[in-house]
Amino acid sequence: MKFDWQFFWQSLVTPSAPFLAGFALTIVISIIAMLLATLLGLLVAIAGRSRWTVLRMLAGIYIWVIRGTPVLVQLVVIYLGFAAAGLFRFEDQMVFGVLVRGAVVAAVVGLTIHESAYISEIIRSGLEAIDRGQAEAAAALSMTPAQAMRWIILPQALRTIVPPFGNEFNSLMKTTSILSIIGVSEMFLVAQSISSVTFKTFEIFIVVAIYYLILTTVWTFIQSAIERALNRRVGIPVPTGLVARTWARLTSVPFRDRRLA
Repeated sequence: MKFDWQFFWQSLVTPSAPFLAGFALTIVISIIAMLLATLLGLLVAIAGRSRWTVLRMLAGIYIWVIRGTPVLVQLVVIYLGFAAAGLFRFEDQMVFGVLVRGAVVAAVVGLTIHESAYISEIIRSGLEAIDRGQAEAAAALSMTPAQAMRWIILPQALRTIVPPFGNEFNSLMKTTSILSIIGVSEMFLVAQSISSVTFKTFEIFIVVAIYYLILTTVWTFIQSAIERALNRRVGIPVPTGLVARTWARLTSVPFRDRRLA
Protein backbone atom coordinates (compact mmCIF):
# COMPACT_ATOMS: atom_id res chain seq x y z
CA MET A 1 0.00 0.00 0.00
CA LYS A 2 1.42 3.34 -1.08
CA PHE A 3 0.95 6.56 0.87
CA ASP A 4 -0.99 9.09 -1.22
CA TRP A 5 0.77 12.36 -0.51
CA GLN A 6 -1.44 14.36 -2.85
CA PHE A 7 -4.62 13.21 -1.08
CA PHE A 8 -2.98 13.86 2.30
CA TRP A 9 -1.96 17.45 1.55
CA GLN A 10 -5.27 18.21 -0.13
CA SER A 11 -7.21 16.89 2.87
CA LEU A 12 -4.97 18.80 5.26
CA VAL A 13 -4.84 22.18 3.51
CA THR A 14 -8.22 22.23 1.74
CA PRO A 15 -10.46 19.84 3.69
CA SER A 16 -13.92 19.04 2.40
CA ALA A 17 -17.04 20.82 3.65
CA PRO A 18 -18.24 17.79 5.66
CA PHE A 19 -14.84 17.53 7.36
CA LEU A 20 -14.90 21.23 8.29
CA ALA A 21 -18.45 20.83 9.58
CA GLY A 22 -17.30 17.89 11.72
CA PHE A 23 -14.34 19.93 12.96
CA ALA A 24 -16.65 22.81 13.92
CA LEU A 25 -19.07 20.42 15.64
CA THR A 26 -16.21 18.96 17.66
CA ILE A 27 -15.34 22.45 18.94
CA VAL A 28 -18.95 23.42 19.68
CA ILE A 29 -19.72 20.20 21.57
CA SER A 30 -16.49 20.51 23.57
CA ILE A 31 -17.13 24.10 24.63
CA ILE A 32 -20.81 23.65 25.50
CA ALA A 33 -20.20 20.39 27.38
CA MET A 34 -17.33 21.93 29.35
CA LEU A 35 -19.32 25.01 30.34
CA LEU A 36 -22.26 22.91 31.51
CA ALA A 37 -19.96 20.42 33.24
CA THR A 38 -18.28 23.27 35.11
CA LEU A 39 -21.62 24.51 36.46
CA LEU A 40 -22.74 21.01 37.40
CA GLY A 41 -19.33 20.15 38.83
CA LEU A 42 -19.40 23.27 40.99
CA LEU A 43 -22.80 22.28 42.40
CA VAL A 44 -21.59 18.74 43.10
CA ALA A 45 -18.42 20.06 44.77
CA ILE A 46 -20.43 22.41 46.98
CA ALA A 47 -22.84 19.59 47.84
CA GLY A 48 -19.86 17.43 48.78
CA ARG A 49 -18.79 20.11 51.28
CA SER A 50 -22.28 20.65 52.63
CA ARG A 51 -23.10 20.43 56.31
CA TRP A 52 -25.98 18.08 55.44
CA THR A 53 -24.98 14.42 55.34
CA VAL A 54 -27.56 13.53 52.68
CA LEU A 55 -26.09 16.01 50.19
CA ARG A 56 -22.57 14.80 50.89
CA MET A 57 -23.67 11.19 50.36
CA LEU A 58 -25.48 11.99 47.11
CA ALA A 59 -22.46 13.89 45.79
CA GLY A 60 -20.17 11.02 46.75
CA ILE A 61 -22.38 8.41 45.07
CA TYR A 62 -22.66 10.55 41.92
CA ILE A 63 -18.87 10.91 41.66
CA TRP A 64 -18.33 7.22 42.44
CA VAL A 65 -20.73 6.02 39.75
CA ILE A 66 -19.70 8.44 37.00
CA ARG A 67 -15.94 8.11 37.54
CA GLY A 68 -16.23 4.35 37.93
CA THR A 69 -17.90 3.67 34.57
CA PRO A 70 -16.50 4.29 31.06
CA VAL A 71 -17.74 7.35 29.17
CA LEU A 72 -18.52 5.14 26.18
CA VAL A 73 -20.92 3.05 28.27
CA GLN A 74 -22.52 6.20 29.68
CA LEU A 75 -23.13 7.60 26.20
CA VAL A 76 -24.72 4.37 24.96
CA VAL A 77 -26.95 4.12 28.04
CA ILE A 78 -28.03 7.77 27.81
CA TYR A 79 -28.76 7.75 24.08
CA LEU A 80 -29.82 4.17 23.35
CA GLY A 81 -30.51 2.60 26.74
CA PHE A 82 -33.02 5.16 27.96
CA ALA A 83 -34.88 5.02 24.63
CA ALA A 84 -34.94 1.21 24.64
CA ALA A 85 -36.29 1.21 28.20
CA GLY A 86 -38.97 3.73 27.25
CA LEU A 87 -37.67 6.26 29.78
CA PHE A 88 -36.57 9.09 27.49
CA ARG A 89 -35.75 9.61 23.84
CA PHE A 90 -33.55 12.38 22.49
CA GLU A 91 -35.41 13.99 19.60
CA ASP A 92 -34.16 16.49 17.02
CA GLN A 93 -34.63 20.07 18.23
CA MET A 94 -34.71 23.50 16.61
CA VAL A 95 -32.30 25.81 18.48
CA PHE A 96 -32.16 29.42 17.26
CA GLY A 97 -33.37 28.31 13.87
CA VAL A 98 -30.79 25.51 13.60
CA LEU A 99 -31.79 21.85 13.57
CA VAL A 100 -29.84 20.01 16.27
CA ARG A 101 -29.93 16.24 16.04
CA GLY A 102 -30.93 14.22 19.06
CA ALA A 103 -27.59 12.41 19.01
CA VAL A 104 -25.78 15.74 19.40
CA VAL A 105 -27.96 16.69 22.38
CA ALA A 106 -27.29 13.27 23.92
CA ALA A 107 -23.56 13.74 23.32
CA VAL A 108 -23.57 17.08 25.14
CA VAL A 109 -25.58 15.64 28.03
CA GLY A 110 -23.37 12.56 28.29
CA LEU A 111 -20.10 14.50 28.20
CA THR A 112 -21.47 17.05 30.66
CA ILE A 113 -22.38 14.35 33.17
CA HIS A 114 -19.08 12.51 32.70
CA GLU A 115 -16.86 15.59 32.97
CA SER A 116 -18.77 17.12 35.89
CA ALA A 117 -17.66 14.29 38.18
CA TYR A 118 -14.00 15.00 37.45
CA ILE A 119 -14.40 18.76 37.54
CA SER A 120 -16.17 18.55 40.90
CA GLU A 121 -13.10 16.84 42.33
CA ILE A 122 -10.84 19.48 40.79
CA ILE A 123 -12.94 22.24 42.32
CA ARG A 124 -13.17 20.44 45.65
CA SER A 125 -9.40 20.08 45.92
CA GLY A 126 -8.99 23.74 44.97
CA LEU A 127 -11.46 24.85 47.63
CA GLU A 128 -9.86 22.67 50.29
CA ALA A 129 -6.48 24.24 49.51
CA ILE A 130 -7.80 27.54 50.87
CA ASP A 131 -7.28 28.01 54.59
CA ARG A 132 -10.50 27.72 56.59
CA GLY A 133 -9.59 30.97 58.27
CA GLN A 134 -10.69 32.74 55.10
CA ALA A 135 -14.26 31.52 55.56
CA GLU A 136 -14.16 32.41 59.25
CA ALA A 137 -12.94 35.93 58.41
CA ALA A 138 -15.77 36.30 55.89
CA ALA A 139 -18.29 35.18 58.50
CA ALA A 140 -16.84 37.74 60.92
CA LEU A 141 -17.64 40.39 58.29
CA SER A 142 -21.28 39.20 58.28
CA MET A 143 -20.96 37.59 54.84
CA THR A 144 -23.20 34.65 54.06
CA PRO A 145 -21.58 31.33 53.03
CA ALA A 146 -22.63 31.99 49.43
CA GLN A 147 -21.07 35.47 49.48
CA ALA A 148 -17.89 34.12 51.06
CA MET A 149 -17.68 31.45 48.36
CA ARG A 150 -18.30 33.97 45.56
CA TRP A 151 -16.04 36.81 46.69
CA ILE A 152 -13.38 35.25 48.95
CA ILE A 153 -12.82 31.53 48.45
CA LEU A 154 -13.39 30.89 44.74
CA PRO A 155 -11.15 33.75 43.50
CA GLN A 156 -8.27 32.40 45.60
CA ALA A 157 -8.90 28.81 44.53
CA LEU A 158 -8.76 29.68 40.82
CA ARG A 159 -4.96 29.43 40.64
CA THR A 160 -5.14 25.87 41.93
CA ILE A 161 -8.15 24.94 39.79
CA VAL A 162 -7.14 26.33 36.38
CA PRO A 163 -4.21 23.97 35.49
CA PRO A 164 -6.06 20.65 36.04
CA PHE A 165 -9.24 22.21 34.65
CA GLY A 166 -7.41 23.13 31.46
CA ASN A 167 -5.99 19.63 31.18
CA GLU A 168 -9.49 18.21 31.58
CA PHE A 169 -10.76 20.37 28.72
CA ASN A 170 -7.86 19.17 26.60
CA SER A 171 -8.88 15.61 27.35
CA LEU A 172 -12.54 16.37 26.60
CA MET A 173 -11.74 17.62 23.09
CA LYS A 174 -10.03 14.33 22.32
CA THR A 175 -12.81 12.31 23.98
CA THR A 176 -15.29 13.68 21.42
CA SER A 177 -13.80 11.19 18.96
CA ILE A 178 -15.88 8.42 20.57
CA LEU A 179 -19.14 10.23 19.85
CA SER A 180 -19.19 8.45 16.51
CA ILE A 181 -20.52 5.42 18.42
CA ILE A 182 -23.91 7.16 18.77
CA GLY A 183 -23.85 8.63 15.27
CA VAL A 184 -22.64 12.17 15.93
CA SER A 185 -21.05 13.53 12.76
CA GLU A 186 -18.01 15.00 14.46
CA MET A 187 -14.55 15.00 12.92
CA PHE A 188 -13.74 11.36 13.61
CA LEU A 189 -16.97 9.98 12.12
CA VAL A 190 -16.59 12.16 9.02
CA ALA A 191 -13.05 10.82 8.61
CA GLN A 192 -14.38 7.28 8.86
CA SER A 193 -16.87 8.05 6.10
CA ILE A 194 -14.14 9.53 3.89
CA SER A 195 -11.96 6.51 4.56
CA SER A 196 -14.69 4.06 3.56
CA VAL A 197 -15.20 5.87 0.24
CA THR A 198 -11.60 6.64 -0.73
CA PHE A 199 -9.79 3.75 1.03
CA LYS A 200 -7.20 6.35 2.17
CA THR A 201 -7.43 5.31 5.80
CA PHE A 202 -3.89 6.12 6.88
CA GLU A 203 -3.83 9.50 5.15
CA ILE A 204 -7.16 10.80 6.44
CA PHE A 205 -6.59 9.74 10.03
CA ILE A 206 -3.19 11.43 10.10
CA VAL A 207 -5.03 14.56 9.01
CA VAL A 208 -7.51 14.02 11.86
CA ALA A 209 -4.63 13.63 14.33
CA ILE A 210 -3.10 16.90 13.11
CA TYR A 211 -6.39 18.76 13.52
CA TYR A 212 -6.80 17.42 17.05
CA LEU A 213 -3.22 18.52 17.72
CA ILE A 214 -4.08 22.01 16.45
CA LEU A 215 -7.06 22.19 18.81
CA THR A 216 -5.08 21.09 21.86
CA THR A 217 -2.16 23.38 20.99
CA VAL A 218 -4.40 26.44 20.64
CA TRP A 219 -5.97 25.62 23.99
CA THR A 220 -2.49 25.25 25.51
CA PHE A 221 -1.73 28.86 24.53
CA ILE A 222 -5.06 30.05 25.96
CA GLN A 223 -4.56 28.15 29.20
CA SER A 224 -1.02 29.51 29.50
CA ALA A 225 -2.34 33.06 29.12
CA ILE A 226 -4.97 32.49 31.81
CA GLU A 227 -2.44 31.03 34.24
CA ARG A 228 -0.05 33.89 33.54
CA ALA A 229 -2.76 36.45 34.29
CA LEU A 230 -3.63 34.74 37.57
CA ASN A 231 0.06 34.54 38.54
CA ARG A 232 0.50 38.25 37.90
CA ARG A 233 -2.36 39.03 40.27
CA VAL A 234 -0.48 37.42 43.15
CA GLY A 235 2.97 38.64 42.09
CA ILE A 236 4.46 35.35 40.86
CA PRO A 237 7.17 35.79 38.18
CA VAL A 238 6.18 34.49 34.75
CA PRO A 239 8.17 33.93 31.55
CA THR A 240 8.09 36.96 29.27
CA GLY A 241 8.75 35.34 25.89
CA LEU A 242 6.16 33.44 23.88
CA VAL A 243 8.47 30.46 23.33
CA ALA A 244 9.48 30.36 27.00
CA ARG A 245 5.85 30.49 28.15
CA THR A 246 4.81 27.72 25.78
CA TRP A 247 7.75 25.51 26.68
CA ALA A 248 7.10 25.98 30.39
CA ARG A 249 3.44 25.08 29.88
CA LEU A 250 4.14 22.01 27.75
CA THR A 251 6.76 20.62 30.09
CA SER A 252 4.69 21.49 33.20
CA VAL A 253 7.82 22.88 34.91
CA PRO A 254 7.35 26.30 36.55
CA PHE A 255 9.49 28.90 34.84
CA ARG A 256 10.70 30.41 38.11
CA ASP A 257 11.95 26.99 39.31
CA ARG A 258 13.99 26.41 36.17
CA ARG A 259 15.52 29.88 36.40
CA LEU A 260 16.60 29.39 40.00
CA ALA A 261 17.91 25.88 39.42
